[in-house]
Amino acid sequence: MQTIPINAELFLKRVELSDAKTIFETINNQRTYLRKWLPFVDYTREIEDSIRFIKALYRDEENVYVLNYQNNFAGLIGFRGTDNFNKKAEIGYWLSEPFQKKGIVTNAVKTLVKYAFTELDINRIEINCAEKNEASKRIPQKLGFLLEGIEREGELLSDGLFANLERYSLLKSDRVNWL
Repeated sequence: MQTIPINAELFLKRVELSDAKTIFETINNQRTYLRKWLPFVDYTREIEDSIRFIKALYRDEENVYVLNYQNNFAGLIGFRGTDNFNKKAEIGYWLSEPFQKKGIVTNAVKTLVKYAFTELDINRIEINCAEKNEASKRIPQKLGFLLEGIEREGELLSDGLFANLERYSLLKSDRVNWL
């Protein structure tokens, strides 16, 4: 699906090469804010890096979407490492600083989970968050994902230190009130 409506202010649009400039400019203008939790920021030095990223998504058949809030680019969200044989996928996301605390990612995760369970025949969704990234962790916690454990030193951050990752999951059979 190319576009997924969420509400009157928010929709998801499949990322395209034409989005590369906006993605790069957002990263470039918010380096200090974004690099705290997103190691790829230091490797995104020019628009061509964003173009290569988008081309890799298409090559690897990953479903990644632009978060479009009030007709503005707000960030990215999508499936990573989809394992169709075992019917599982991870959802990853990042949000531009001006769009924080508006429920954007929470609503987008809900929508992608429903889409994965009903349209993609996925049984298990995972979300991995740095142990100290409170804003990111609130999303799976709020949506009823189960904390399965800690992946010790699972991600190397831009400051050269490793972060423990909290792994959350939600199964199609889990009974959460918003599904």
